Amino acid sequence: MKNSDNFIIDQLISKGVTILKPESVFIDKQVDISRISDKNVTIYPGTRIFGENTLICSHAKIGFEGPVTIENCYIGHGVKLKGGFFSESVFLKGVEMGSGSHVRSGTILEEYASAAHCTGLKQTILFPFVTLGSLINFCDCFMAGGTSRKDHSEVGSSFIHFNYTPNQDKATASLIGDVPSGVMLNNRPIFLGGQGAIAGPCSIAYGTVSAAGSIIRKNQIKENHLVFDGIKRSINMKYTHGIYQNVKGQVINNIIYLANIITLLQWYKNIRKKFIYDSFSDELYKGLIITINMAIDERIKRFADLCDKIENSVSVFKKSDKNNSLPLWLTQQIQLYKNKEELINCFNKCKSIDSNSQLCNIFVKNIDKEILESGKDYIKVIKNLEKKDAKTGTQWLCQIKDNIIGKILNIIPLFLHETLSNRP
Repeated sequence: MKNSDNFIIDQLISKGVTILKPESVFIDKQVDISRISDKNVTIYPGTRIFGENTLICSHAKIGFEGPVTIENCYIGHGVKLKGGFFSESVFLKGVEMGSGSHVRSGTILEEYASAAHCTGLKQTILFPFVTLGSLINFCDCFMAGGTSRKDHSEVGSSFIHFNYTPNQDKATASLIGDVPSGVMLNNRPIFLGGQGAIAGPCSIAYGTVSAAGSIIRKNQIKENHLVFDGIKRSINMKYTHGIYQNVKGQVINNIIYLANIITLLQWYKNIRKKFIYDSFSDELYKGLIITINMAIDERIKRFADLCDKIENSVSVFKKSDKNNSLPLWLTQQIQLYKNKEELINCFNKCKSIDSNSQLCNIFVKNIDKEILESGKDYIKVIKNLEKKDAKTGTQWLCQIKDNIIGKILNIIPLFLHETLSNRP
């Protein structure tokens, strides 16, 4: 039921919502108060709430440290949004965001993920327990790792994920951990030291520790390694705008990232839906699916934009190259943009794949059995799985991920080859 903004606050107070200093709170008339729980929800002064999809579950606390603006967010049980701006994102049980947070569309924070003050997120997915420090820009990332609130992946304060290239594209999402094994909550945590950065897109393995001040510029695929990375020498060389360097790494990282979050969609559809429980379980689950699809669509769009820019890059290079040579790295780029439409269609078809495989069925039965024994606490059930059962689940998810990667690389087979070094 939609309500006139003249009566919304009184109605919320009447149904049991605690609103401190009601005269300082604004709730837009589009907000549906039936989607706001009457169980121990507290709204502090300076809060502004917009959007017909906004959902606030029990025991949520909004605006304790400073003013909060919420727009079409799905806020789970016990979430604390202490101050800042939050739009088109999902916050599952126990998430905490400090004052000055700026969280934009396509962001999902799973159980007990948290961030301190002044953290910017967009198209970011954090698995349970991941902790972000203060003064961080962490857009276009996926991060997993860790096993508990005391053993978690962490990003140190003043860390930046660079997600915009000199060629003005954002096909730069970084995969910190992965989906198939990350969902099992049994991996070594990842630590990204403060005042450091990642130049996306990168893939980073579990157990990686980057020293404070390091700038990670390439994939770190060996687990349990210390990374101390920076610019070791000065460079001053001619640069031609519009020409991409060897694009293989960027393309492959984008394919792997997309394959992982499409796999995550299947995890949500087959497993996660069993654990979304609250007075608004159906709506919270719906918000989760909407948001993960939003994240996938954003990455597909950015990949398509990259293909368009590479077409222009090839044209610029051919005009500037007096030898009219066609090295492998250039033929890779030509193959990429010429197959753009087929690639995008393939990604979109993969979103609706049927994951009803034998491995899936076995794993679902194991989950259902554990739910009967342990209840519907997501983290408890996943951590109680026997090693062989968790391995079955990871194998099922890897099967999905690898199938997607295989389909995409079949369209652009030149990217399976090593790129020659003679590039601009």
